[in-house]
Amino acid sequence: MTKYDPKPETKRVEQDKRISPKRHRRVTAQDVAEAAGVSRSAVSRAFTEGAYLDEAKRERVRDAALKLGYRPNALAAGLQGGRSHLVAIFVGDMRNAYDTEVVTRLVGALNAIQKWPILIDGGGLLSVKEAMGEVLRYPLDALILRSGSMDPAIARECAKLHIPVISSGRILTHPQIDNVCCRNADGSHAAAQLLLDRGRARFGYIAGPAGYSSSSARQDGMMRALATVGLAPVAIEVGDFTVESGFAAAEHLFAHARLDALLCANDAIAIGALGAARARGIDVPNDLSIVGFDDISMARWPGINLTTVCNPIDIYADKVVDLLTARLADPEKPSDVAYIDTHLVLRGTH
Repeated sequence: MTKYDPKPETKRVEQDKRISPKRHRRVTAQDVAEAAGVSRSAVSRAFTEGAYLDEAKRERVRDAALKLGYRPNALAAGLQGGRSHLVAIFVGDMRNAYDTEVVTRLVGALNAIQKWPILIDGGGLLSVKEAMGEVLRYPLDALILRSGSMDPAIARECAKLHIPVISSGRILTHPQIDNVCCRNADGSHAAAQLLLDRGRARFGYIAGPAGYSSSSARQDGMMRALATVGLAPVAIEVGDFTVESGFAAAEHLFAHARLDALLCANDAIAIGALGAARARGIDVPNDLSIVGFDDISMARWPGINLTTVCNPIDIYADKVVDLLTARLADPEKPSDVAYIDTHLVLRGTH
C-alpha cells in the first residue's frame, strides 16, 4: 500500500498562492496617516480646501497618498460638514425632449464648476416622495428641480434641511429657494399674435399635462392674445409633451374641428401635430399654421423646419448654475427669481 503524502498538495497550494493576484482592500486615510507619520485628522486637512496644515506635513501626506493610491472620499467629507460637490437634478419626465436637452447642458455647466450630478427621472417613479427621501440621504450641495408639476412641499422640505434649492420652470415662493423661469405667457402671446397678423382666425390648442405651470401659462398667453380681437380657441386638446401625444391630439382635433391655426404647448407636441396634418394631406403652412414652443434640436431638422418660440437652453442652464453658485457663496441671501426672455423663430410652418 502506498502511503499518502500531503506534501505535493501543500506545495501546489503554496504555488497557487504565489501565482494568484493579491486582493487589495481600499486604501484608507488611516493608512496614509501611518505612512506619512501624521494623525488621521492631518490627512483630512491635507485634502480639505482652506484647512490649515503645516506645508511639510501636507507634502508628506500627498506623497504617501500618491504612493498608496489613496483618493479622498468626497461623501465622507460631505458628512463631516464639507462640500460633497454632489448636486441632485430632479426632472419631471425625461421623455420631454426639452428637459433632456436642458439636463445635458446643465450637466456640462455643473461639471465645469466641479459639481457632480445625481439625476432623478420623475416620469419613471411610482413615488417621487420616496425617491427624494432616498436621494436626501446623500450629503448634497444642492438640489435643482426641473419640473413644473412637482409637489412644492418637497422643495420646501429640502430648504428646511439647509439644502439649497433652484427651481427651474416653476416659481416657488420660499426665502431660500431661487427660481429660473422663462416668460411662458409672453412667448405664446407672441406666437398667437404672429398668426393673427397672418389672418388666422380658427385656432386650436394642444396643451401639456394638467398641473404643469408652464403649460397653463402658455395657454393663458394665447387666450389673452385671442381675446384682444374677440376670439377664443375653436377646440383644445391635451397632450403629454411627447410627439406621440401630439399626433393623437391633432388627429382628434382634425376629425372634429376645422382649423387654420394650431398652437402647441411644446415642440414635441407640435412635431406630432405636423405629422398628423401631413398624414391627412393638410397643407402646412398654406391651409394650416402650426407653432411650437421651446426650439429643441429636432425643430430645426430640414424635414420639420418648425416655427416656434425659443426658450433658450444655454441661457437657462447658465442662469441655474449662476444662482446655485451665488446661493452656495451666501446661503442667507434673499431669494432670487431670474426670468428668461423668449423670442419667435420663424421657419416653415406658420
